[in-house]
Amino acid sequence: MVTFRRVRRKIQYRAIYALVRSLIFLSHCMSRSAWLACCGKMGGLVFYIAPRTRALTVRHLSQAFPERSSADIRRLARKNFAMLAKNAAEILRATRIRTLSDLDEIMVTHGFENFEAARTKGKGVIFLTCHIGAFDLQVTNLALRGVPLFVIGTRLKDQLLSSLLWKQRNALGAVAVERGKETFRLLKALKSGQSVGILIDQDTRVKSRFVDFFGRPAATPVGAALLAMKTGASVVPTYVCLAEDELQHMHFLPEIGTVSTGNEEADLITNTQRYTNFIEDRIREHPEQWVWMHERWKTKPGEEIC
Repeated sequence: MVTFRRVRRKIQYRAIYALVRSLIFLSHCMSRSAWLACCGKMGGLVFYIAPRTRALTVRHLSQAFPERSSADIRRLARKNFAMLAKNAAEILRATRIRTLSDLDEIMVTHGFENFEAARTKGKGVIFLTCHIGAFDLQVTNLALRGVPLFVIGTRLKDQLLSSLLWKQRNALGAVAVERGKETFRLLKALKSGQSVGILIDQDTRVKSRFVDFFGRPAATPVGAALLAMKTGASVVPTYVCLAEDELQHMHFLPEIGTVSTGNEEADLITNTQRYTNFIEDRIREHPEQWVWMHERWKTKPGEEIC
């Protein structure tokens, strides 16, 4: 039985890999607007043929927005599927972007001066971001602007898919670092004035603490807070979203100051809550572009990794 499961999983992964490569090819066989529109329609179709994912999305949206009617939640969930498909399609099509002028055709950058102000402090910069929009394009944007960047992420279960993703992240000069590993390298990078990108808006099996997220306790990775507290690096929040003008808009917000009272545990929770507040505010602004099918409140108190 174990062998059969492994073979089946391997076949599934190979099929997904072949599909992704095919989609990357197809994305360049039509205009960007047609490609995004087509993928948006496919995302809307998936809403009807993926009952488990649809149910998770509807449930989580209902928990986050109890004031909304069930009909409104269902409409938002359907739009969410379409927007996630569009943003995924954008990331696939962007694999051939190699210059800043190429990127400027699809992305508008706001508030880059907030990063520049933080960089002048000379203690490194932690880019705090989340799974909104075509979030991987933030790596592309920073790399093309000549910003030395270490990107913390989790390897996918399939080696081929993981290599494809990490190759793209490394292609323009960013350095992909597996979550939970090479901590010393990250500390050294920040202390030398370099930058680290990190996402903390998912429930993953890493060192976490419970903070409030949409009115409910959510186990949240504390890596960003730990790095900031240990190095004095500036924490600059960023996010990207697909706007009504059909362009991606990347925003650099003012630095979030690091609380340091001497009580490490309390500071860890306080800073992580402050980061989570930023993420929740952005999700409330763009609820149709966050990954609501993710089980954000899955871990229960006592189950988190300390």
